[in-house]
Amino acid sequence: MLRKASDLRTGLIDRLRDEGIIRTPAVEVAMRRTPRHLFLPGVPVRQAYADETVYTKTDAHGTSISAASQPRIVAMMLEQLAVRPGQRVMEAGTGTGYNAALLAAIVGDTGRVVTIDVDEDVVEEARKHLAAAGVTNVDVVHVDAALGYVKGAPYDRIIATVGAHETPTAWLEQLSAGGRLVVPLRLRGAASRSIIFERYEGGWCDQGSEPAVFVPLCGIGDNARRLVSLTPEQDVVLQVHNDQDVDAAGLTGVLETERRKIWTDVFFPPMVTHEWMDLWLACRLDNAIMRMTVQPTAVERGVVAPMFRWGAMATTRSADLAYLTTRPTPTRPDGSRLYEVGVIGHGPTGRDLAHHVSDEIRTWNATYRARSVRFEVADAPIKADPSVGRLLLTRPHHPITDSWQ
Repeated sequence: MLRKASDLRTGLIDRLRDEGIIRTPAVEVAMRRTPRHLFLPGVPVRQAYADETVYTKTDAHGTSISAASQPRIVAMMLEQLAVRPGQRVMEAGTGTGYNAALLAAIVGDTGRVVTIDVDEDVVEEARKHLAAAGVTNVDVVHVDAALGYVKGAPYDRIIATVGAHETPTAWLEQLSAGGRLVVPLRLRGAASRSIIFERYEGGWCDQGSEPAVFVPLCGIGDNARRLVSLTPEQDVVLQVHNDQDVDAAGLTGVLETERRKIWTDVFFPPMVTHEWMDLWLACRLDNAIMRMTVQPTAVERGVVAPMFRWGAMATTRSADLAYLTTRPTPTRPDGSRLYEVGVIGHGPTGRDLAHHVSDEIRTWNATYRARSVRFEVADAPIKADPSVGRLLLTRPHHPITDSWQ
């Protein structure tokens, strides 16, 4: 058992290093030394060392509310955090305790990790897992993660391993001067990124970001989502967030209405991410974008033609639905091909909605595709100016400026 676990762990870390996910010796050593399977008792050891999320707790409705994150996301965020030996670190969202153990391995005996979670049973289980792994420099605290833990402050680093819609004030206040915060922010709709924030004279500015989706923050910072099925078979489902307005009753039978397809003349090479186009649509469309998950049965029945195997990004307007699709171009002389983005609309005015989405895709492609994106949480309000690519994502306390520079 021990040798099998060690071999599987070695293989996983080797792959993440070779793919460039793990970039620094500190993260590599921590992941090699920390036995993930001890934080997932009852889970087959091969599954514990697969590069996949392991869900560990659901609510009364069957929605996942706690998990051991996918190892490549764990490694990516540790690299973003840039933890050093001897530092004090706070983690919001304890999960299994595995991430806290990795942080503890990096900060060493002279550092300290505080991990906090609103669920008492999660806290108790994490304490058991950390003890089983022999980790002694972690304090596991039962408290609403949105409140932080002022008794351990100030922290050199704060990391959130739960998805947040807004950066809680407590996290910003509990960072030391020169500290760094890494938080998976759901920006709008389904657009979510793990963002590095550091302090500057006028607020907090990002030092890089990566796409990442996490189980939502619970407690006072609750960021829950709901599911809306579009078929009686429940094999086409919208994931709707709390900043979106979706009329579930009005969408009944929407996929049975005429399909209106529009091609955009916007192309992507194979295996190239659509993350920035998705972010633009999330910020510009009235109802943002949401994940429309699709089972193979719906594709086989001809109900939908989504962009990806898992489904597609979609948006709604009253009784209308529009979602993204794609088609390959003819093979080029060098043997390669591109993939054109399309939009499919359904509903009484689904064609108009599809045209609106396709117009925004063309605008992004023509004006903003070559630009970089920066995120900022400013101390003083910043006025939006879409004409220059400066968009404002409203929040009760800390609005986010999204600038295409």
